[in-house]
Amino acid sequence: MPTITCGNLIVNHNTKHMITTLTHMNVFVLNQDSAYEFYTKKLGFKVIVDVPMGNGQRWLTVAPPEQPGLEINLTPVAEGHWYGKEAAESLRALIKAGTFGCGVFTCNDVYATYEELKAKGVEFTKAPKKEFYGTEALFKDDSGNWFSLAQLIKN
Repeated sequence: MPTITCGNLIVNHNTKHMITTLTHMNVFVLNQDSAYEFYTKKLGFKVIVDVPMGNGQRWLTVAPPEQPGLEINLTPVAEGHWYGKEAAESLRALIKAGTFGCGVFTCNDVYATYEELKAKGVEFTKAPKKEFYGTEALFKDDSGNWFSLAQLIKN
């Protein structure tokens, strides 16, 4: 389709790719220091950025070592910049309750990874189980966020 102009509005129907990548995502955590330990020591993630932001704030991003280009921002839930007192308290309660499923991490051997993480103290809520898409286990981070650990079926 051609480009259409209507007043100041220009619509280009030839655009094939508007969003190309996801580079950063937030995982809300209850304590950044504890989350740092969990994601680096237990999950084996590497720290990408760890810098002070002033006023006790800190920009902390981590990533799986074999996934360049993605940064997981370990964002503390605190009263102040983004949230008022009530909103921060509500969000912390929801995180503690395990309300949020934040993503799917994949691995080459879910059974071995499950055993390794379990030995490091990672809390699993579901042992590896075969599903239609592969084999999956579920675990929680130290704040209560849950994740899928999956060995996907290769097409």
